[in-house]
Order: sequence, then C-alpha cells, then structure tokens
Amino acid sequence: MQSRQLEILRAIVDEYVATEEPVGSKVIAERHGLGVSPATIRNDMALLEEAGLITQPHTSAGRIPTNTGYRLFVDKLAEIKPMSAAERRAVENFMAGADDLDEVLIRTVKLLSQITKQVAVIQYPSEDKVVLAGTANLARSTQEVSIAIHPILEALEEQVVLLHLLSDAGTSLQVKIGDEQDESALRTTSLVSMSYGASGQSHGALGILGPTRMNYASSMTAVNTVARYIGKFLGEKE
Repeated sequence: MQSRQLEILRAIVDEYVATEEPVGSKVIAERHGLGVSPATIRNDMALLEEAGLITQPHTSAGRIPTNTGYRLFVDKLAEIKPMSAAERRAVENFMAGADDLDEVLIRTVKLLSQITKQVAVIQYPSEDKVVLAGTANLARSTQEVSIAIHPILEALEEQVVLLHLLSDAGTSLQVKIGDEQDESALRTTSLVSMSYGASGQSHGALGILGPTRMNYASSMTAVNTVARYIGKFLGEKE
C-alpha cells in the first residue's frame, strides 16, 4: 500500500473520530495537506474501500473506517506519544495523597475514565477482583454503541467478563477492535489494555473500553502512562 493511501486512511480515521461524520475527499484535500487533488484522493479511497479498510455508509459521499481499517491504523499509524509535562503533573496531583491500595486503584480508574472519556477497568494485584468507572461515558458514545448499550452494560456487570477482558493484557499495549472481542455483547467496542507491575513482575492489568470510533492514539498513551505510574507506585511501596 502506498504511503499516500495510508495517510488518507489516517485522515479518514482522524476526521471520523472527531466528527462521527463520513469523510469526503474534499475535506481531506482541504485539511490534510497531501498535495494532491480531490480526484486523486477519491481514486485512492476507492482502492482503500476495495481492500476493506473503509466503507460507504448508506448513500453518503463520504467514507468511514471499517474494523480492518482501524486495525491497520493501530498497527501502522497510531503513535504512542508521551504525555506532556502538564498532563503528567495533573496525573501526579490527582493521585497525590492516595495512601492505601484501594484508594489508589479507585483514583486510577476514575482518572483513566476522565482522561479518555471511556469506560475504565483495573484489576487488583494478584486478585480476581476489578474496579470499574465511567460507564456513563457509553451513553455519550457513538450511535452504534448506544443502540447496543444494554447488553454492553449487562456484560460489564459481570466480574468474570471484566477479568476475561484483561486476561490477555501484557507488558506492552494490547488493542482489540470490534469483532476481535471474545464477548459477543462487546463487539461494537474496542479495548486498550496493559499489565502493570513493579520489579519486572506483572501484578494486575488495566484498560479502557469504548466505541470502535475511539481516539486510539490518545487512549493508548493514557493507558500506557497510567499503567507505568501504578507500577512505579507499587515499586515504591515494596
């Protein structure tokens, strides 16, 4: 795939995440500085659609990413950027004063849901117990998720489902998109997860769950940063 086609896919994902509106060639030409005409962009969009990476909803002239398109975006295009100094300070200030593990995990999951505007979940160290926050964010999600919100909420009420969600989390970020989710009720959502720990050992895992139309780059950054912060906290307590 040509680099320009990847950049067009990136533009479609970025625009659709921001607006929840199908993205046309004119918008890409005007906003993304690719140096080619809308006609050339349309030709590349046709190739992306043929490859199953974008699709045309209804009779709209624009396109939206498919789950396969999101997968390619995450694998090739999404960048895990470090949080800014101001963002790191905000995290540290929010967590300051949390002395015991319960309070730390509760603050962590609330912080993660606030940063990402998604559902956040964290597993207790070496325990079959999880804490959840931000389920109200689902109500503000995409139309696709809001239609399926009741089975999603029912699934999230089950500790065994939440534990299974985090069971594949490793020391590097894991992203499951749409149909890659094992739980059928959650296949309109995506999961970004990662384990946390100290001294090179995994103690538990955390993650965020939201619509497939989530901001993957910022969500990955947030999960990565918060996981490392919790690992640092546990290391200091040992």
